[in-house]
Amino acid sequence: MKDYDGAPLPAPKLPETPLKSGEGFADLRKSESADDMTDAITIGRATAFAGLTVKTIRHYYHQHGLIDEPRRDRSGYRRYGSADLLQLVQVRTLAGAGVPLAEIAAVLDADPDGFAAALLDVEQQITSRIDELIARRDMLHRLAGGDRALLPDRACALLDRMPGLGCTADDVTTVREALVLVRALVPEGLDDYLAQIERGLDDPRYVSLIQRCGRAGDWEPGDPRIDELATALADHSLAEPSLLPVLKGLQDRDDGAIRYELLTHHGEDQKPAWARLTALIEARLRSAGIEITSVRPSSSASA
Repeated sequence: MKDYDGAPLPAPKLPETPLKSGEGFADLRKSESADDMTDAITIGRATAFAGLTVKTIRHYYHQHGLIDEPRRDRSGYRRYGSADLLQLVQVRTLAGAGVPLAEIAAVLDADPDGFAAALLDVEQQITSRIDELIARRDMLHRLAGGDRALLPDRACALLDRMPGLGCTADDVTTVREALVLVRALVPEGLDDYLAQIERGLDDPRYVSLIQRCGRAGDWEPGDPRIDELATALADHSLAEPSLLPVLKGLQDRDDGAIRYELLTHHGEDQKPAWARLTALIEARLRSAGIEITSVRPSSSASA
């Protein structure tokens, strides 16, 4: 046989050891010497063709047994053939679709039914993760509103309603913090507590008193207006018992008194006038026969 210049073409190189019966091309390739690797490429070229990195191939695919260790040339460098590239692309595609590396080998070895079942399982796992990520995204959106992420939608709707009633941003913040504490300390009483606040917001007189409670935080503790406000708020609550923010379950707890103190005196470190306002309201309610540990007077919480 001659080429176009008339020069004889070299005869194809055959393996020195004849093929045994039943051997095919794959076995022939394995029997090739390290010198006959003109069809193979370096790991750098393989990464470019397969869209991977050297680290991914060496430290993930080889270490996990996802692809066979390729042949090496005389210098000891890995050389990747077309079959190796096919394996790399298959593994990369499955990994990119979300199949865990530890499961890829089994997926590749599975029969068609097993392959389909494995992909369905991965799809279900991904769907579950998507739902979790959506929930986290929604949580981030709610966190943009401060502690709103710590409250149920009903409580957030109540907070959204307050500015339209003339409440300031500080009023809303104070109520929000109080609701977060109620949910943490007396969770079983939160729904009833929210219902009581909702009724209060329907009472213009009560809303006016609550707004004054918020402003009272900036007064001096000895300001005579605090006595007047405490009397007005206590009297109005006694006249409308449904407005007394009773926390069901608080009196049934062994540490109910401690929880009550944490709820009632929140914010008083920054607003000393609230401490006196709370004490005056409690005294007025006690004189009327109200069990103080079962209610949360509307002073520092403004609710």
